[in-house]
Amino acid sequence: MKCGGSTLEELPDSFYNDLARLQASGVQPVIVHGGGPAISDNLNKLGIETHFVNGLRYTSEEVLDVVEMVLAGSINKKVVRRIGQAGGKALGLSGVDGSLITAKPVQTASEVGWVGDVTDVNAELIEGVLKLGYMPVIAPVGIGEDGTRYNINADTAAGAVASVLGVQQMIVVTDVPGILKNIGGEKCVMETVTVQQIEDMILTGEIYGGMIPKVRAAVACIQGKVNEVIIVDGSEPGILGRVLSGEKIGTRIVRMG
Repeated sequence: MKCGGSTLEELPDSFYNDLARLQASGVQPVIVHGGGPAISDNLNKLGIETHFVNGLRYTSEEVLDVVEMVLAGSINKKVVRRIGQAGGKALGLSGVDGSLITAKPVQTASEVGWVGDVTDVNAELIEGVLKLGYMPVIAPVGIGEDGTRYNINADTAAGAVASVLGVQQMIVVTDVPGILKNIGGEKCVMETVTVQQIEDMILTGEIYGGMIPKVRAAVACIQGKVNEVIIVDGSEPGILGRVLSGEKIGTRIVRMG
């Protein structure tokens, strides 16, 4: 599952209790997390300017130092700590550890700086952590073959991890109830949406800003081994158990109609 940075601070204790319960029941969650708001806060405190290009943060070397410090440091350890407080067992990793996530510069590197596309995921390392009985909590900082660090969009990283692990279902935990469509002047949550419908909604502007990389990562994931991606609001009570029990909640993204 992927937990959005804007969501992490707001997630109730019940979410982490859910995770611990799932782990105790034999389900093996793998978490990839973001940290956008906390990165922005730290950059502001340090007086480092930042801006976004098509939903991706422009990442200079200076920004990258802060990205790694926040993602692999404070946020990663906070998630691990909260899982532990709920009675679960978690192990925090960044994509740099054990070359967990290898990456190369994105095609638009001249516009966005040190941002990476995932080239490989060390599935053996993740599976090893799971065999030890721990829930992997992964910070999306990648490493190139030459040792260069890359800021990787958390949605992109989560999609790559899910695809390499060959999981059937990926859950995107965010601060919105799903993909919204304007129907008769009201914004309604779409229960199911296909890859083609997503592309159409991006073209019409119904999906915009930071939601674009979120759904694009979901689409990339669907094209791998994953059958469906579910976008849900993490503040909903008992959300994980409800999704896994098959309740119709959030938006399911599927290959085709």
